[in-house]
Amino acid sequence: MKGLSLIEALNGNTGIDHVLITVTGSQRDAHGEENTIELFTHGRSHCKNGVHYISYQETEVSGMEGATTLLKIYPDYCLLVRMGRVEQRQEFRIGKCCSSSYVTPYGTMKMGVRTTRLTVTRTADNSRVTGVNIEYELEIDGQWQSANTLAVIVQGDKKNGH
Repeated sequence: MKGLSLIEALNGNTGIDHVLITVTGSQRDAHGEENTIELFTHGRSHCKNGVHYISYQETEVSGMEGATTLLKIYPDYCLLVRMGRVEQRQEFRIGKCCSSSYVTPYGTMKMGVRTTRLTVTRTADNSRVTGVNIEYELEIDGQWQSANTLAVIVQGDKKNGH
């Protein structure tokens, strides 16, 4: 976000749409047990230089209250950045294993994700992202942990009267 800090972006830059965001995440572990969480929140969305940005505040539902999540959606991959109570920068690239550190108040873990599917839906004129679906395998400290999905749905914006 050249020339525009995340704080400026989250605090009312005029090119940013106020949106409703639904985040659904699920994990299936080695025993086949599945855990799903769903978060409904307000957030921000905008596009700059062909990159789409979606940001929202995490809540206690996700276990990351006090953190801000930013999705940067590029033509062929997605970058997730979390700042605040937890710190994370994770790339989702189909067919590649990308590693990162996940920093919490309790310590730091080395994480790796192998993205198996990445789907982005957009408005007809390609001006806004309306959804992101990611399927990936998660490793922590080199050990397989779970098969995961992350679905983000972006709805409406006050600026355009939706």
